[in-house]
Amino acid sequence: MEVQIEKSWKTVLQDEFEKPYFSIIVQTLKQEKAKGVTIYPPGKLIFNAFNKTPFEKVKCVILGQDPYHGEGQAHGLCFSVSDGVKPPPSLVNIFKELQDDLGLPVPHSGNLEKWADHGVLLLNAILTVRAHEPASHSKIGWEQFTDAVIRRISEEKAGIIFLLWGNFARNKKYLIDSDKHFVLEAAHPSPFSANNGFFGCHHFSRANELLKKQNKLPIDWRLE
Repeated sequence: MEVQIEKSWKTVLQDEFEKPYFSIIVQTLKQEKAKGVTIYPPGKLIFNAFNKTPFEKVKCVILGQDPYHGEGQAHGLCFSVSDGVKPPPSLVNIFKELQDDLGLPVPHSGNLEKWADHGVLLLNAILTVRAHEPASHSKIGWEQFTDAVIRRISEEKAGIIFLLWGNFARNKKYLIDSDKHFVLEAAHPSPFSANNGFFGCHHFSRANELLKKQNKLPIDWRLE
């Protein structure tokens, strides 16, 4: 199947695109669109995380669950929103931790593209959602695809820092070879759980310390 995705990822994931489950994903999206269903993010942005962070540039992976389901919010990067869109509560808490950890100012925009440009793969486990219906595409096959993405990163790279926030993300830990990668776990940044271990986790500084120990350039977490 011909999938419009950044060329290094196309090479790494080509066998997944040929599997029956991926055809089901594509058919489901086409059928829903034909019925007039609004799906987020727009088609050209479904693989935005991959297009912004080529396989060879990945240093860190932040794992989200599924895209924001409000109009104009989702643009293919987990936790991120397009410029001009009010940052959702979880993202506000991420910015609070960023400020506490690194002393960086709270950004005016919730767009995390700069992180992606610096090697942070902002991966949702589910890559699409119906408008105003959270987790509505959780059963169409996306997790089989993104599980394969995590496995492939684990198998073919070394020294990647995985930031797993909340139980959903932490349940993906089994896909990662912890003998060759680093897994940092914390509570989800949602207002319902941020006080239970997300605030104070210092994952941004810890990730950079781990990169420096490998003689890799640290991530520039500034968004302003």
